Amino acid sequence: MLKRAFDIVGWLGTALVLAAVAIFFSKPEWQQWSRWLAWAGLVCILLYAVGQWREIARAFAGRHARLGTISLLSVVIVIGILAAINYISNREYKRWDLTAGGQFTLSPQTEKVLQGLKEPLKMTVFARESDFARFRERLPQYEYASRQVKVEYVDPDKRPALARQMQIQSYGTIAIEYQGRTERVTSDSEQDITNGIIKVVTGRERTVYFTQGHGEKDTSSSERDGYNAIAAQIARDNYKVETLVLAQQPDVPADATIVVAAGPRNDFLPPEIEALKRYLARGGKLLLMLDPPNRVDAPPLTNLVALAHEWAIEVGSGVVVDVSGVGRLLGTSEEVPVAATYHSHPIVAQFDLLTAFPLARPISAVTAGVNNRFAQAFVETSPNSWAESDVKAILTGGELRFDEKAGDRKGPIAIAAAVSAAATESPDAQKAAEKDQAEGEKAEGEKPETRVVVFGDSDFASNFALGIQGNRDLFMNTLGWLSQQENLISIRPKETEDRRLTMTSGQQTRVLILVLVVLPLLVLGSGVYTWWRRR
Repeated sequence: MLKRAFDIVGWLGTALVLAAVAIFFSKPEWQQWSRWLAWAGLVCILLYAVGQWREIARAFAGRHARLGTISLLSVVIVIGILAAINYISNREYKRWDLTAGGQFTLSPQTEKVLQGLKEPLKMTVFARESDFARFRERLPQYEYASRQVKVEYVDPDKRPALARQMQIQSYGTIAIEYQGRTERVTSDSEQDITNGIIKVVTGRERTVYFTQGHGEKDTSSSERDGYNAIAAQIARDNYKVETLVLAQQPDVPADATIVVAAGPRNDFLPPEIEALKRYLARGGKLLLMLDPPNRVDAPPLTNLVALAHEWAIEVGSGVVVDVSGVGRLLGTSEEVPVAATYHSHPIVAQFDLLTAFPLARPISAVTAGVNNRFAQAFVETSPNSWAESDVKAILTGGELRFDEKAGDRKGPIAIAAAVSAAATESPDAQKAAEKDQAEGEKAEGEKPETRVVVFGDSDFASNFALGIQGNRDLFMNTLGWLSQQENLISIRPKETEDRRLTMTSGQQTRVLILVLVVLPLLVLGSGVYTWWRRR
Protein backbone atom coordinates (compact mmCIF):
# COMPACT_ATOMS: atom_id res chain seq x y z
CA MET A 1 0.00 0.00 0.00
CA LEU A 2 2.84 2.39 0.91
CA LYS A 3 4.65 1.54 -2.34
CA ARG A 4 1.52 2.43 -4.33
CA ALA A 5 1.27 5.77 -2.51
CA PHE A 6 4.90 6.61 -3.40
CA ASP A 7 4.21 5.68 -7.03
CA ILE A 8 1.28 8.11 -7.10
CA VAL A 9 3.46 10.84 -5.57
CA GLY A 10 6.13 10.22 -8.22
CA TRP A 11 3.67 10.46 -11.11
CA LEU A 12 2.13 13.58 -9.51
CA GLY A 13 5.56 15.22 -9.26
CA THR A 14 6.29 14.46 -12.93
CA ALA A 15 2.93 15.95 -13.96
CA LEU A 16 3.56 19.10 -11.90
CA VAL A 17 6.99 19.64 -13.50
CA LEU A 18 5.58 19.17 -17.01
CA ALA A 19 2.76 21.60 -16.22
CA ALA A 20 5.30 24.17 -14.92
CA VAL A 21 7.32 23.91 -18.16
CA ALA A 22 4.18 24.27 -20.30
CA ILE A 23 3.02 27.36 -18.37
CA PHE A 24 6.51 28.91 -18.54
CA PHE A 25 6.53 28.85 -22.36
CA SER A 26 2.83 29.40 -23.09
CA LYS A 27 1.86 31.91 -20.37
CA PRO A 28 4.83 34.14 -19.43
CA GLU A 29 2.54 36.29 -17.27
CA TRP A 30 1.96 33.26 -15.01
CA GLN A 31 5.63 32.74 -14.25
CA GLN A 32 5.09 32.81 -10.50
CA TRP A 33 2.63 29.90 -10.73
CA SER A 34 5.09 28.07 -12.96
CA ARG A 35 7.80 28.47 -10.33
CA TRP A 36 5.61 27.14 -7.51
CA LEU A 37 4.46 24.14 -9.56
CA ALA A 38 8.06 23.30 -10.44
CA TRP A 39 9.12 23.35 -6.78
CA ALA A 40 6.11 21.23 -5.76
CA GLY A 41 6.89 18.72 -8.51
CA LEU A 42 10.53 18.46 -7.45
CA VAL A 43 9.51 17.84 -3.83
CA CYS A 44 7.16 15.03 -4.94
CA ILE A 45 9.90 13.44 -7.05
CA LEU A 46 12.32 13.57 -4.10
CA LEU A 47 9.75 11.90 -1.85
CA TYR A 48 9.31 9.16 -4.45
CA ALA A 49 13.08 8.67 -4.60
CA VAL A 50 13.25 8.37 -0.79
CA GLY A 51 10.49 5.75 -0.82
CA GLN A 52 12.24 3.70 -3.50
CA TRP A 53 15.77 3.88 -2.11
CA ARG A 54 16.25 0.09 -1.96
CA GLU A 55 15.35 -0.44 -5.60
CA ILE A 56 17.58 2.48 -6.63
CA ALA A 57 20.52 1.06 -4.63
CA ARG A 58 20.11 -2.39 -6.22
CA ALA A 59 19.99 -0.79 -9.71
CA PHE A 60 23.39 0.86 -9.12
CA ALA A 61 25.02 -2.24 -7.62
CA GLY A 62 25.95 -3.87 -10.95
CA ARG A 63 29.09 -3.18 -13.05
CA HIS A 64 27.18 -1.75 -16.01
CA ALA A 65 25.22 0.51 -13.69
CA ARG A 66 28.44 1.90 -12.18
CA LEU A 67 29.89 2.62 -15.63
CA GLY A 68 26.64 4.26 -16.64
CA THR A 69 26.69 6.35 -13.49
CA ILE A 70 30.22 7.51 -14.22
CA SER A 71 29.22 8.45 -17.77
CA LEU A 72 26.16 10.27 -16.50
CA LEU A 73 28.21 12.16 -13.94
CA SER A 74 30.70 13.14 -16.70
CA VAL A 75 27.87 14.48 -18.81
CA VAL A 76 26.44 16.38 -15.83
CA ILE A 77 29.86 17.90 -15.05
CA VAL A 78 30.37 19.04 -18.66
CA ILE A 79 26.87 20.54 -18.72
CA GLY A 80 27.59 22.26 -15.40
CA ILE A 81 30.84 23.75 -16.75
CA LEU A 82 29.06 25.03 -19.86
CA ALA A 83 26.26 26.47 -17.73
CA ALA A 84 28.81 28.21 -15.48
CA ILE A 85 30.63 29.68 -18.49
CA ASN A 86 27.31 30.91 -19.91
CA TYR A 87 26.31 32.38 -16.53
CA ILE A 88 29.61 34.24 -16.17
CA SER A 89 29.62 35.47 -19.79
CA ASN A 90 26.13 36.94 -19.35
CA ARG A 91 27.28 38.97 -16.35
CA GLU A 92 30.90 39.75 -17.22
CA TYR A 93 31.57 41.71 -20.41
CA LYS A 94 34.99 40.94 -21.84
CA ARG A 95 36.23 41.46 -25.39
CA TRP A 96 39.66 41.49 -26.98
CA ASP A 97 40.20 44.25 -29.52
CA LEU A 98 42.78 43.07 -32.05
CA THR A 99 42.45 46.01 -34.46
CA ALA A 100 45.59 48.10 -35.04
CA GLY A 101 44.04 51.36 -33.83
CA GLY A 102 41.82 49.99 -31.05
CA GLN A 103 38.74 50.63 -33.16
CA PHE A 104 36.44 48.64 -30.86
CA THR A 105 37.79 49.90 -27.53
CA LEU A 106 36.22 52.90 -25.81
CA SER A 107 38.59 55.82 -25.36
CA PRO A 108 39.48 57.15 -21.89
CA GLN A 109 37.37 60.25 -22.56
CA THR A 110 34.27 58.17 -23.32
CA GLU A 111 34.75 56.09 -20.18
CA LYS A 112 35.26 59.23 -18.10
CA VAL A 113 32.09 60.86 -19.47
CA LEU A 114 30.04 57.71 -18.83
CA GLN A 115 31.36 57.26 -15.29
CA GLY A 116 30.33 60.85 -14.54
CA LEU A 117 26.66 60.25 -15.35
CA LYS A 118 24.49 60.96 -12.31
CA GLU A 119 21.13 60.00 -13.83
CA PRO A 120 19.94 57.40 -16.36
CA LEU A 121 20.85 58.03 -19.99
CA LYS A 122 18.86 56.31 -22.71
CA MET A 123 20.02 55.73 -26.28
CA THR A 124 17.36 54.69 -28.79
CA VAL A 125 18.58 53.41 -32.15
CA PHE A 126 16.12 54.09 -34.99
CA ALA A 127 17.15 51.83 -37.86
CA ARG A 128 15.92 48.93 -39.95
CA GLU A 129 16.20 45.59 -38.19
CA SER A 130 18.78 44.46 -40.74
CA ASP A 131 21.04 47.36 -39.63
CA PHE A 132 20.83 46.68 -35.87
CA ALA A 133 23.97 44.49 -36.02
CA ARG A 134 26.37 47.36 -36.81
CA PHE A 135 25.12 49.34 -33.80
CA ARG A 136 25.39 46.29 -31.55
CA GLU A 137 29.11 46.25 -32.31
CA ARG A 138 29.52 49.55 -30.45
CA LEU A 139 26.67 50.41 -28.09
CA PRO A 140 26.90 47.43 -25.66
CA GLN A 141 30.31 48.81 -24.66
CA TYR A 142 28.54 51.96 -23.41
CA GLU A 143 26.10 49.87 -21.36
CA TYR A 144 28.95 47.91 -19.83
CA ALA A 145 30.93 51.07 -18.97
CA SER A 146 28.03 52.60 -17.01
CA ARG A 147 24.95 51.14 -15.35
CA GLN A 148 23.21 54.44 -16.10
CA VAL A 149 23.17 53.72 -19.86
CA LYS A 150 20.33 51.80 -21.47
CA VAL A 151 20.07 51.07 -25.20
CA GLU A 152 16.89 50.28 -27.13
CA TYR A 153 16.59 49.30 -30.79
CA VAL A 154 13.53 50.49 -32.72
CA ASP A 155 12.49 49.98 -36.32
CA PRO A 156 10.83 53.31 -37.29
CA ASP A 157 8.71 51.52 -39.92
CA LYS A 158 7.14 49.37 -37.21
CA ARG A 159 6.80 52.16 -34.65
CA PRO A 160 6.24 55.32 -36.70
CA ALA A 161 4.50 57.17 -33.86
CA LEU A 162 7.59 56.95 -31.64
CA ALA A 163 9.85 57.96 -34.53
CA ARG A 164 7.66 61.00 -35.20
CA GLN A 165 7.62 61.90 -31.50
CA MET A 166 11.46 61.76 -31.34
CA GLN A 167 11.68 63.82 -34.58
CA ILE A 168 13.64 61.15 -36.44
CA GLN A 169 14.37 62.22 -40.01
CA SER A 170 16.55 59.38 -41.28
CA TYR A 171 17.41 55.73 -40.66
CA GLY A 172 20.45 55.07 -38.50
CA THR A 173 19.69 57.89 -36.03
CA ILE A 174 20.53 57.50 -32.34
CA ALA A 175 18.33 59.56 -30.00
CA ILE A 176 20.18 60.26 -26.73
CA GLU A 177 17.97 61.31 -23.79
CA TYR A 178 19.20 62.73 -20.49
CA GLN A 179 17.37 64.83 -17.88
CA GLY A 180 14.60 65.68 -20.33
CA ARG A 181 17.02 66.79 -23.07
CA THR A 182 17.45 64.99 -26.37
CA GLU A 183 20.36 64.95 -28.80
CA ARG A 184 20.31 63.11 -32.14
CA VAL A 185 23.34 61.47 -33.74
CA THR A 186 23.33 60.08 -37.28
CA SER A 187 26.52 58.03 -37.00
CA ASP A 188 27.72 54.88 -35.27
CA SER A 189 31.30 56.13 -34.68
CA GLU A 190 32.47 56.47 -31.09
CA GLN A 191 33.54 60.07 -31.55
CA ASP A 192 30.11 61.19 -32.76
CA ILE A 193 28.22 59.18 -30.15
CA THR A 194 30.40 60.44 -27.30
CA ASN A 195 30.13 64.03 -28.50
CA GLY A 196 26.35 63.62 -28.60
CA ILE A 197 26.42 62.41 -24.99
CA ILE A 198 28.58 65.38 -23.98
CA LYS A 199 26.13 67.79 -25.61
CA VAL A 200 23.05 66.30 -23.96
CA VAL A 201 24.76 66.07 -20.54
CA THR A 202 26.22 69.59 -20.47
CA GLY A 203 22.86 71.00 -21.50
CA ARG A 204 24.05 74.17 -23.18
CA GLU A 205 26.63 75.22 -25.70
CA ARG A 206 29.62 77.14 -24.36
CA THR A 207 31.25 79.86 -26.44
CA VAL A 208 34.96 80.14 -27.20
CA TYR A 209 36.03 83.55 -28.56
CA PHE A 210 39.21 83.77 -30.64
CA THR A 211 40.62 87.28 -30.70
CA GLN A 212 41.33 88.90 -34.08
CA GLY A 213 43.03 92.03 -35.31
CA HIS A 214 46.63 91.32 -34.23
CA GLY A 215 47.69 88.65 -36.72
CA GLU A 216 46.19 85.74 -34.74
CA LYS A 217 45.45 82.32 -36.21
CA ASP A 218 42.32 82.19 -38.40
CA THR A 219 39.73 79.63 -37.26
CA SER A 220 38.21 79.49 -40.75
CA SER A 221 41.46 78.98 -42.64
CA SER A 222 42.32 75.59 -44.13
CA GLU A 223 45.88 76.67 -44.90
CA ARG A 224 48.89 75.00 -43.34
CA ASP A 225 48.95 77.40 -40.36
CA GLY A 226 45.15 77.76 -40.16
CA TYR A 227 42.93 76.72 -37.29
CA ASN A 228 39.87 75.28 -39.03
CA ALA A 229 40.69 71.69 -38.01
CA ILE A 230 40.90 72.48 -34.31
CA ALA A 231 37.82 74.71 -34.63
CA ALA A 232 35.90 71.68 -35.97
CA GLN A 233 37.08 69.62 -32.99
CA ILE A 234 36.02 72.38 -30.60
CA ALA A 235 32.53 72.35 -32.14
CA ARG A 236 32.33 68.56 -31.74
CA ASP A 237 33.00 68.97 -28.01
CA ASN A 238 29.90 71.19 -27.70
CA TYR A 239 31.63 74.58 -27.88
CA LYS A 240 30.58 77.40 -30.15
CA VAL A 241 33.46 79.13 -31.95
CA GLU A 242 33.25 82.91 -32.41
CA THR A 243 35.72 85.67 -33.26
CA LEU A 244 36.29 88.74 -31.11
CA VAL A 245 37.75 92.11 -32.08
CA LEU A 246 38.27 93.79 -28.73
CA ALA A 247 39.22 97.10 -30.34
CA GLN A 248 35.65 97.43 -31.60
CA GLN A 249 33.84 96.88 -28.29
CA PRO A 250 34.43 97.98 -24.71
CA ASP A 251 34.15 94.58 -23.02
CA VAL A 252 34.36 90.86 -23.58
CA PRO A 253 30.86 89.52 -24.41
CA ALA A 254 28.91 88.24 -21.42
CA ASP A 255 28.42 84.79 -23.00
CA ALA A 256 32.18 84.18 -23.37
CA THR A 257 33.24 80.94 -21.70
CA ILE A 258 36.85 81.19 -22.86
CA VAL A 259 38.83 83.87 -24.67
CA VAL A 260 41.75 82.62 -26.78
CA ALA A 261 44.56 84.78 -28.16
CA ALA A 262 46.19 82.34 -30.61
CA GLY A 263 49.55 83.59 -31.85
CA PRO A 264 49.14 87.39 -32.04
CA ARG A 265 51.94 89.02 -34.04
CA ASN A 266 51.24 92.49 -32.67
CA ASP A 267 50.63 93.58 -29.12
CA PHE A 268 47.19 94.31 -27.67
CA LEU A 269 46.28 97.95 -27.10
CA PRO A 270 45.91 99.19 -23.50
CA PRO A 271 42.07 99.41 -23.72
CA GLU A 272 41.98 95.78 -24.91
CA ILE A 273 44.17 94.69 -22.00
CA GLU A 274 41.86 96.53 -19.60
CA ALA A 275 38.86 94.73 -21.11
CA LEU A 276 40.60 91.38 -20.54
CA LYS A 277 41.39 92.36 -16.94
CA ARG A 278 37.73 93.19 -16.27
CA TYR A 279 36.74 89.89 -17.84
CA LEU A 280 39.16 87.97 -15.63
CA ALA A 281 38.01 89.86 -12.55
CA ARG A 282 34.51 88.48 -12.95
CA GLY A 283 35.67 84.88 -13.29
CA GLY A 284 36.75 84.77 -16.94
CA LYS A 285 38.92 82.15 -18.60
CA LEU A 286 41.86 83.19 -20.80
CA LEU A 287 44.19 81.18 -23.04
CA LEU A 288 47.27 83.04 -24.29
CA MET A 289 49.36 81.35 -27.00
CA LEU A 290 52.36 83.62 -27.50
CA ASP A 291 54.81 82.66 -30.24
CA PRO A 292 58.42 83.86 -30.33
CA PRO A 293 59.08 86.66 -32.87
CA ASN A 294 58.86 85.54 -36.51
CA ARG A 295 61.35 88.16 -37.72
CA VAL A 296 64.28 90.05 -36.28
CA ASP A 297 62.47 93.40 -36.15
CA ALA A 298 59.17 92.00 -34.83
CA PRO A 299 57.57 94.25 -32.16
CA PRO A 300 57.57 92.82 -28.62
CA LEU A 301 54.27 91.77 -27.01
CA THR A 302 54.88 93.99 -24.01
CA ASN A 303 51.28 94.37 -22.80
CA LEU A 304 50.38 90.69 -23.17
CA VAL A 305 53.60 89.62 -21.43
CA ALA A 306 52.80 92.03 -18.56
CA LEU A 307 49.25 90.62 -18.31
CA ALA A 308 50.63 87.10 -18.04
CA HIS A 309 53.07 88.27 -15.34
CA GLU A 310 50.18 89.67 -13.29
CA TRP A 311 48.96 86.06 -13.14
CA ALA A 312 52.38 84.77 -12.00
CA ILE A 313 53.42 83.45 -15.42
CA GLU A 314 56.75 84.53 -16.89
CA VAL A 315 56.98 84.69 -20.70
CA GLY A 316 60.56 84.20 -21.92
CA SER A 317 62.12 86.01 -24.85
CA GLY A 318 64.20 83.19 -26.33
CA VAL A 319 63.38 80.16 -28.44
CA VAL A 320 63.41 76.56 -27.20
CA VAL A 321 65.81 74.26 -29.07
CA ASP A 322 65.71 70.47 -28.71
CA VAL A 323 68.63 68.27 -29.83
CA SER A 324 67.39 65.06 -28.18
CA GLY A 325 66.70 63.50 -31.57
CA VAL A 326 63.11 62.60 -30.72
CA GLY A 327 61.90 65.30 -33.08
CA ARG A 328 63.58 63.57 -36.02
CA LEU A 329 61.36 60.54 -35.43
CA LEU A 330 58.41 62.83 -36.10
CA GLY A 331 60.08 64.37 -39.13
CA THR A 332 60.92 67.68 -37.41
CA SER A 333 64.11 69.62 -36.67
CA GLU A 334 65.79 70.94 -33.54
CA GLU A 335 63.59 74.03 -33.71
CA VAL A 336 60.54 71.89 -32.85
CA PRO A 337 60.89 70.79 -29.21
CA VAL A 338 59.12 67.58 -28.29
CA ALA A 339 57.57 67.15 -24.84
CA ALA A 340 56.99 63.84 -23.11
CA THR A 341 57.19 65.06 -19.50
CA TYR A 342 54.14 66.57 -17.84
CA HIS A 343 53.86 67.81 -14.28
CA SER A 344 50.96 66.99 -11.99
CA HIS A 345 48.10 69.14 -13.24
CA PRO A 346 44.48 68.32 -14.20
CA ILE A 347 45.13 69.30 -17.84
CA VAL A 348 47.68 66.51 -18.25
CA ALA A 349 46.28 63.98 -15.79
CA GLN A 350 47.21 60.49 -17.08
CA PHE A 351 48.50 62.12 -20.27
CA ASP A 352 51.24 59.99 -21.84
CA LEU A 353 51.39 61.16 -25.46
CA LEU A 354 54.18 63.04 -27.21
CA THR A 355 53.50 66.66 -28.13
CA ALA A 356 55.53 68.87 -30.46
CA PHE A 357 55.74 72.68 -30.52
CA PRO A 358 57.05 74.29 -33.72
CA LEU A 359 59.20 77.30 -32.73
CA ALA A 360 58.22 77.80 -29.07
CA ARG A 361 59.33 80.27 -26.42
CA PRO A 362 59.94 79.33 -22.76
CA ILE A 363 57.12 79.81 -20.26
CA SER A 364 57.69 79.53 -16.51
CA ALA A 365 55.88 80.14 -13.25
CA VAL A 366 57.00 83.01 -11.03
CA THR A 367 58.41 81.19 -8.02
CA ALA A 368 57.26 83.66 -5.37
CA GLY A 369 53.91 84.24 -7.04
CA VAL A 370 52.28 87.57 -7.88
CA ASN A 371 49.45 89.15 -5.87
CA ASN A 372 48.95 85.85 -4.03
CA ARG A 373 48.56 84.00 -7.33
CA PHE A 374 50.74 80.95 -7.93
CA ALA A 375 51.06 79.41 -11.37
CA GLN A 376 52.20 75.89 -12.26
CA ALA A 377 54.12 74.77 -15.34
CA PHE A 378 52.74 71.53 -16.77
CA VAL A 379 54.56 70.88 -20.10
CA GLU A 380 58.33 70.42 -20.16
CA THR A 381 60.89 69.58 -22.85
CA SER A 382 63.72 67.04 -22.60
CA PRO A 383 67.02 67.57 -20.70
CA ASN A 384 68.73 67.82 -24.11
CA SER A 385 67.00 71.08 -24.88
CA TRP A 386 67.79 74.66 -23.99
CA ALA A 387 66.37 78.17 -24.30
CA GLU A 388 68.33 79.85 -27.07
CA SER A 389 68.75 83.57 -26.46
CA ASP A 390 70.04 84.36 -29.96
CA VAL A 391 66.74 84.49 -31.83
CA LYS A 392 68.44 86.07 -34.84
CA ALA A 393 70.62 82.98 -35.38
CA ILE A 394 67.51 80.77 -35.52
CA LEU A 395 65.59 83.07 -37.86
CA THR A 396 68.55 83.40 -40.24
CA GLY A 397 69.47 79.70 -40.20
CA GLY A 398 72.66 80.13 -38.16
CA GLU A 399 74.46 77.41 -36.23
CA LEU A 400 72.74 76.27 -33.02
CA ARG A 401 75.09 75.80 -30.08
CA PHE A 402 74.47 75.99 -26.37
CA ASP A 403 76.32 78.98 -24.89
CA GLU A 404 75.62 79.64 -21.22
CA LYS A 405 77.73 82.82 -21.29
CA ALA A 406 75.50 84.27 -24.00
CA GLY A 407 72.43 83.77 -21.81
CA ASP A 408 71.26 80.35 -22.97
CA ARG A 409 69.40 78.34 -20.31
CA LYS A 410 69.85 74.60 -20.02
CA GLY A 411 66.79 72.32 -20.24
CA PRO A 412 64.37 70.91 -19.34
CA ILE A 413 62.41 74.00 -20.37
CA ALA A 414 58.77 74.61 -19.48
CA ILE A 415 56.63 75.86 -22.36
CA ALA A 416 53.16 76.02 -20.75
CA ALA A 417 51.80 77.14 -17.39
CA ALA A 418 48.40 77.52 -15.76
CA VAL A 419 46.95 79.41 -12.81
CA SER A 420 43.58 79.65 -11.11
CA ALA A 421 42.24 81.98 -8.46
CA ALA A 422 38.94 83.07 -6.98
CA ALA A 423 37.28 85.84 -8.98
CA THR A 424 37.38 89.33 -7.56
CA GLU A 425 34.40 90.03 -5.35
CA SER A 426 32.35 92.49 -7.36
CA PRO A 427 28.71 92.93 -8.39
CA ASP A 428 29.52 91.45 -11.80
CA ALA A 429 31.15 88.41 -10.23
CA GLN A 430 28.23 87.92 -7.86
CA LYS A 431 25.74 88.08 -10.75
CA ALA A 432 27.80 85.57 -12.72
CA ALA A 433 27.88 83.21 -9.75
CA GLU A 434 24.11 83.44 -9.25
CA LYS A 435 23.52 82.83 -12.97
CA ASP A 436 25.78 79.78 -13.03
CA GLN A 437 24.18 78.32 -9.91
CA ALA A 438 20.72 78.86 -11.36
CA GLU A 439 21.73 76.93 -14.49
CA GLY A 440 23.10 74.11 -12.34
CA GLU A 441 26.62 74.32 -13.70
CA LYS A 442 28.41 74.87 -10.39
CA ALA A 443 28.19 73.20 -7.03
CA GLU A 444 26.14 74.91 -4.41
CA GLY A 445 28.04 77.77 -2.79
CA GLU A 446 30.93 77.62 -5.27
CA LYS A 447 32.31 80.99 -6.27
CA PRO A 448 33.27 81.86 -9.85
CA GLU A 449 36.91 81.06 -10.55
CA THR A 450 39.36 82.79 -12.87
CA ARG A 451 41.63 80.54 -14.88
CA VAL A 452 44.55 81.50 -17.14
CA VAL A 453 46.76 79.27 -19.31
CA VAL A 454 49.78 80.49 -21.29
CA PHE A 455 51.54 78.49 -24.02
CA GLY A 456 54.80 79.57 -25.63
CA ASP A 457 53.53 78.41 -29.02
CA SER A 458 50.34 78.52 -31.08
CA ASP A 459 51.46 76.39 -34.03
CA PHE A 460 51.04 73.10 -32.16
CA ALA A 461 47.26 73.38 -32.67
CA SER A 462 47.43 74.51 -36.30
CA ASN A 463 46.43 72.31 -39.22
CA PHE A 464 49.93 71.07 -40.08
CA ALA A 465 50.83 70.04 -36.51
CA LEU A 466 47.49 68.89 -35.14
CA GLY A 467 48.08 65.29 -36.25
CA ILE A 468 51.17 64.88 -34.05
CA GLN A 469 50.17 62.33 -31.41
CA GLY A 470 48.94 64.34 -28.41
CA ASN A 471 48.68 67.90 -29.80
CA ARG A 472 44.93 67.80 -30.33
CA ASP A 473 44.22 66.22 -26.93
CA LEU A 474 46.47 68.70 -25.13
CA PHE A 475 44.68 71.68 -26.65
CA MET A 476 41.21 70.25 -25.98
CA ASN A 477 42.15 69.26 -22.41
CA THR A 478 43.23 72.85 -21.87
CA LEU A 479 39.82 74.10 -22.98
CA GLY A 480 38.15 71.50 -20.77
CA TRP A 481 40.06 72.70 -17.71
CA LEU A 482 39.49 76.37 -18.51
CA SER A 483 35.74 75.84 -18.89
CA GLN A 484 35.70 73.81 -15.64
CA GLN A 485 34.52 70.69 -17.46
CA GLU A 486 37.01 68.25 -16.01
CA ASN A 487 35.04 65.33 -17.47
CA LEU A 488 36.35 66.38 -20.90
CA ILE A 489 39.99 66.12 -19.84
CA SER A 490 41.18 62.84 -21.29
CA ILE A 491 42.34 61.09 -24.45
CA ARG A 492 39.69 61.41 -27.13
CA PRO A 493 38.36 58.72 -29.48
CA LYS A 494 40.68 57.96 -32.36
CA GLU A 495 39.64 58.62 -35.90
CA THR A 496 38.97 55.43 -37.85
CA GLU A 497 41.98 54.80 -40.06
CA ASP A 498 41.56 54.15 -43.76
CA ARG A 499 43.54 50.92 -44.13
CA ARG A 500 42.47 50.05 -47.66
CA LEU A 501 45.13 48.84 -50.09
CA THR A 502 45.23 51.02 -53.19
CA MET A 503 46.88 49.50 -56.28
CA THR A 504 47.51 50.66 -59.82
CA SER A 505 46.00 48.78 -62.77
CA GLY A 506 49.37 47.13 -63.42
CA GLN A 507 49.65 45.91 -59.84
CA GLN A 508 46.08 44.58 -59.97
CA THR A 509 46.92 42.64 -63.16
CA ARG A 510 50.01 41.10 -61.56
CA VAL A 511 48.07 40.06 -58.46
CA LEU A 512 45.36 38.53 -60.68
CA ILE A 513 47.92 36.50 -62.64
CA LEU A 514 49.57 35.35 -59.39
CA VAL A 515 46.27 34.16 -57.90
CA LEU A 516 44.64 32.64 -60.99
CA VAL A 517 47.66 31.32 -62.90
CA VAL A 518 50.92 31.07 -60.92
CA LEU A 519 49.60 29.58 -57.66
CA PRO A 520 47.36 26.95 -59.36
CA LEU A 521 50.27 25.94 -61.63
CA LEU A 522 52.56 25.57 -58.60
CA VAL A 523 50.02 23.32 -56.87
CA LEU A 524 49.52 21.28 -60.06
CA GLY A 525 53.29 21.01 -60.65
CA SER A 526 53.95 19.82 -57.08
CA GLY A 527 51.23 17.17 -57.50
CA VAL A 528 52.68 15.93 -60.82
CA TYR A 529 56.21 15.86 -59.36
CA THR A 530 55.03 13.83 -56.33
CA TRP A 531 53.19 11.36 -58.61
CA TRP A 532 56.26 10.97 -60.85
CA ARG A 533 58.57 10.32 -57.89
CA ARG A 534 56.26 7.59 -56.57
CA ARG A 535 56.08 5.97 -60.01
